[in-house]
Amino acid sequence: MTLHSKESHSQWWRESTIYQIYPRSFADSNGDGIGDLPGITAKLPYVASLGVDIVWISPFFKSPMADFGYDVSDYCDVDPLFGTLDDFDCLLEKAHQLGLKIMIDQVLSHCADQHPWFVESRQDRTNPKADWFVWADPQPDGTPPNNWLSVFGGSSWQWDARRRQYYLHNFLTSQPDLNFHNPQVQQALLDAMRFWLARGVDGFRLDACNFHFHDRALRSNPPATKRDTKTVQDTNPYGMQAHIYDKTQPENLAFLQRVRSLLNEYGAIAIGEVGADDSLVVMAEYTEGDDKLHMAYSFNLLTPSVTAGYIREQVEQYESRVKGGWVSWSVGNHDVARVMSRWGGAEATPAFAKMMYAMQMALRGTPCLYQGDELGLTEADIAFEDLQDPYGKTFWPEFKGRDGCRTPMPWQAAAPFAGFSEQKPWLPVPAEHLPKAADQQESDPESVLNYVRHILRWRKQHAVLLHGDIAFVDAPEPVLVVRRTLGQQVLFAAFNLSAESVTLNLPEIAATQTMDGVHLPAQRDGATLVLPAWGGWFGQTA
Repeated sequence: MTLHSKESHSQWWRESTIYQIYPRSFADSNGDGIGDLPGITAKLPYVASLGVDIVWISPFFKSPMADFGYDVSDYCDVDPLFGTLDDFDCLLEKAHQLGLKIMIDQVLSHCADQHPWFVESRQDRTNPKADWFVWADPQPDGTPPNNWLSVFGGSSWQWDARRRQYYLHNFLTSQPDLNFHNPQVQQALLDAMRFWLARGVDGFRLDACNFHFHDRALRSNPPATKRDTKTVQDTNPYGMQAHIYDKTQPENLAFLQRVRSLLNEYGAIAIGEVGADDSLVVMAEYTEGDDKLHMAYSFNLLTPSVTAGYIREQVEQYESRVKGGWVSWSVGNHDVARVMSRWGGAEATPAFAKMMYAMQMALRGTPCLYQGDELGLTEADIAFEDLQDPYGKTFWPEFKGRDGCRTPMPWQAAAPFAGFSEQKPWLPVPAEHLPKAADQQESDPESVLNYVRHILRWRKQHAVLLHGDIAFVDAPEPVLVVRRTLGQQVLFAAFNLSAESVTLNLPEIAATQTMDGVHLPAQRDGATLVLPAWGGWFGQTA
């Protein structure tokens, strides 16, 4: 077997850009209204044209789809909704021909209640897989073993009449948590990962990777002293606990080392989704030392609103607390409202989108883009009768769920269902997305799509952006000023995060040369910088 993912240098993934595909909503090849693997394969030339390097594909494994693939019933097969294993092999081959690497989601902390492992485990307390899941007796009054809560609402314990015990589910009741304290469970999951590595995948995105282990003593969580607002809606009581015992246990470090050893056999990488009360501490533990994860995926810029000061604070805290690790900064994914609406507001313009992506490229780390964000798509307002997300149904109407960012990709403005499918899709195509369809932006040199293509390639031309250290220059809101350094080379970048023009004096940039090719509005005279609405500027030392 050739290890196609190995490069001439050992840390190629630090220079890369990730593009996330949510399969249900990317492209439908068979007319059933749901995206699939052949649909992705057909669109891979478009993905490659963006200038990205790694394609992260959300789960496509066999699943009852209670959580749309994040509830796995077979870790080593493709759900018929998405195609077949042969379809995946064709996708992988096409991606590699185009120079793209494929990273697939691995949901190891929990599976579907229809998985054969759980079907066997719940039969009785003595079967071979009786201890493969987290089972516990009720308290004397019949209530759950402790106060742990589910991310998706209510207790994280579900009563099972057959075993007369509760089982743990950190998410839906139909997503029982696997018992990682059992070595057989760890080995079974590593074997499943090897199955995909042997097929040629280049890496994994590990979903909820700090949920693998639980406190064996099942101690109750204390109240939160500071509420988590980065990963949990304020309508959700989950954020009212300090999650000391139900996740992020120290035993996980040894398991991640086993994962890394396996990945090293194939020259593959892993990025971990870390959602924790203090995610920076966990990201540090999980990425330091070159023996666990290659990267951590940060939620810290997936917030409802943003300021220049907030972005600076998050990056500075990461840089000061995570020594030797690496981060993937993302401003959008399948779990949060579209960044155009979340940060840009109701009046978000293409100029906002361009500034924001240039800013993302200026940060130290591996950028991650979510499908459709390169088109400047806004959050869709989904009617309750069209809602699919169980999370949204539970917390409606204060929280409308995640469907608003999961609507189908608009490929062709004039085609039925925007060219996503020939039949009514699983979620509606918003009318306001049609003018932003890919075919409408292809021929427009000023489009968001073509700007994303440009700025991703521009970033790769500057080693200081790929490998340099990062710091910030003091500037008043709403301006963010970044300084990147690599040896004697110094690069400055300034961004106006507002719709109002800003003039500022920056002595630090007086001796720099303005860099060509950024294509953002700015005027510079010595140390004086004028940034129009959503303006941006890059300069470097001679």
